Amino acid sequence: MRRVLTIAGSDSGGGAGIQADLKTFAALGVFGTSAITSVTAQNTVGVQGVYDLPPEFVSRQIDSVLEDITIDAAKTGMLSNRAIIEVVAEKVKAHAITRLVVDPVMVAKSGARLLQPRAVKALIERLLPLALVVTPNVPEAEVLWGQRIVGLAEMREAAQQIHNLGPRYVVIKGGHLGIRAIDLLYDGSSFTMLDVDRIDTPHTHGTGCVFSAAITAELAKGSPVPEAVATAKRFIAAAIRHGFPLGKGFGPTDPMAAARDLESRNFEP
Repeated sequence: MRRVLTIAGSDSGGGAGIQADLKTFAALGVFGTSAITSVTAQNTVGVQGVYDLPPEFVSRQIDSVLEDITIDAAKTGMLSNRAIIEVVAEKVKAHAITRLVVDPVMVAKSGARLLQPRAVKALIERLLPLALVVTPNVPEAEVLWGQRIVGLAEMREAAQQIHNLGPRYVVIKGGHLGIRAIDLLYDGSSFTMLDVDRIDTPHTHGTGCVFSAAITAELAKGSPVPEAVATAKRFIAAAIRHGFPLGKGFGPTDPMAAARDLESRNFEP
């Protein structure tokens, strides 16, 4: 069985973070391991608290996994602060992780900040150059690019500028922009649009985590990046379609239901 590693924060509500990553890995048939960077007190209505683990303990978790269990791909999620980003970057290089998906998690669905402002520079300078794929949504791409994105033209320019920061592939998720859920994949020379109908639901907690985890799983199976991203796009569309109410706020997507759609060949095109 192919093996993957997620380096990310814990969501006590179970809809995002490490919990969503591991569900997605299981749904897509790969074995998931984890290194937790932060523990959040979180539910469907917000983030009530964040406790960042000491960077040296994040490092120890990564070493513990990789010195015993070889992996085929890895992803990062919530990294919270500069010191954690720096130690993660060091370990990515030390363990020669080449299939790395960076989900530059900055803000939770509820609006709570999950990346300290002073950590953005470290993310750009230390981690993005190590990424095979980076998957910002529009607000995150605006931070990385430094300018507003109001449509597809700006998405294209932002993708080019973010690519210049070092990642080999950039996927800008355009779900914030309009009635269609258009993502843009840029490989340094050409663009690919991944376009599906927007699903009218508030239950989208964890979408970014599930999407990047699905890309990671497919890369671990040996898929080329464009194929991995296309499969992940179909997977997250199905997971959102099966999102369900939970608690009093934004309910989660459902990776397991998406896997059942895959098995029954009922994936959205």
